[in-house]
Amino acid sequence: MTSFIILSIVILIFSIVVHEVAHGWMAYQLGDPTAKSMGRLTLNPIPHIDLMGSVILPTLLVVTNSPILFGWAKPVPYNPYNLQGDYPELKVAIAGPISNILLAIGFGLLLRLGVASELADLFLYGVLINCVLAIFNLVPIPPLDGSKILFDLLPYEYQGLRDSLERYGFFLVILFVIFGWPLIAPFIYGLAEIIIGSNIV
Repeated sequence: MTSFIILSIVILIFSIVVHEVAHGWMAYQLGDPTAKSMGRLTLNPIPHIDLMGSVILPTLLVVTNSPILFGWAKPVPYNPYNLQGDYPELKVAIAGPISNILLAIGFGLLLRLGVASELADLFLYGVLINCVLAIFNLVPIPPLDGSKILFDLLPYEYQGLRDSLERYGFFLVILFVIFGWPLIAPFIYGLAEIIIGSNIV
């Protein structure tokens, strides 16, 4: 059980690091070198670790036997004024969730192929946590990726609304986690079940 918990935390940290690196990589492809110049285009978790989101919260969730393990890394910085092309912020934002979906598919393939069957529960966790990271981050609440996607699609006059929402973003996310989680849970489990090819519950 201890080894499973440790490996689960490793998968969680790896998944959120990949998510953040994907943002920085896409920004770099679109002309912004900010993340690269700050050494953030790396899978080494050290530059990405957030004390609360990567260490304290996951540890508390484990200690309290939470049914889900969750966390976050330091956001990878980018300069929107350096980005080129159409809907650049949308592309940078959606790169993170897409990376998690690809990771979920990877874990799902390992599960379907029966590779190291004794690790099946761990592979299933890899599918689930990456589906959580993908779907949750698509919720259009600042500072989640979904808000950047939404406001890059809306006309410029909505920028004031974006600025206002970002002031209260942290509290809005907390409220959503407490009250809105049932709204996205079916999408999370639905995506996971498509990936593994069977029902989870």
